[in-house]
Amino acid sequence: MNTLNAKDIRLIFTELANLMEDEKDTLTQLDSAIGDGDLGLTMSKGFAKVDEAFESLEETDVGKLLSRAGMTLARAVPSTMGTLMATGLIKGGKAVTGKTEITLSDFAVFLREFVAGIMARGKAELGDKTILDSLHPAAEALERASGQGQPLGVGLSEAYEAAVQGVDNTKNMISQHGKAACFQEKTLGQKDPGAIVGMLFVKGFADYVSRRTRT
Repeated sequence: MNTLNAKDIRLIFTELANLMEDEKDTLTQLDSAIGDGDLGLTMSKGFAKVDEAFESLEETDVGKLLSRAGMTLARAVPSTMGTLMATGLIKGGKAVTGKTEITLSDFAVFLREFVAGIMARGKAELGDKTILDSLHPAAEALERASGQGQPLGVGLSEAYEAAVQGVDNTKNMISQHGKAACFQEKTLGQKDPGAIVGMLFVKGFADYVSRRTRT
């Protein structure tokens, strides 16, 4: 498959809800060490609410569907990460509004705007040990793959690999934002839980397309 339509997006958010639920305890444990300890709960609850909302939503515009996911997330979990993810989804969704199917190139635009939304809202930069440290390299990988004319599955796989590496890189960073910033050097050596959320977000799309491509 080389495009994603509204049905695909709905199924991907079901996958994301399951992923966030499966990783809830891991996210909570990591966040408890350097944050508020509520990240796992808010992400599992938030994506479950989006999945639930999509069941009764008849929308064929992929961009509007992604924006609606952001609005639902914002209402369901108005936490720091919930707000950042919501902002990213809304801004990214607007960038592809009007499309009933999106290609790898479109998804690259979506994720680039997703990242831009988070940077503007959170006032964070690459290297600050945040979700950006997984999503930014993923967005760059998507744009490279798109420029090379790669299939959707290959592009998303490379984006996920970049996100995984981005998460691993956060072990060498010191947190600069939120409650984690209070721990400063104590955050060194630990993966950033926010970056893991970003990695899981990309994983949901990559896994779905990989599975559909094999069948």
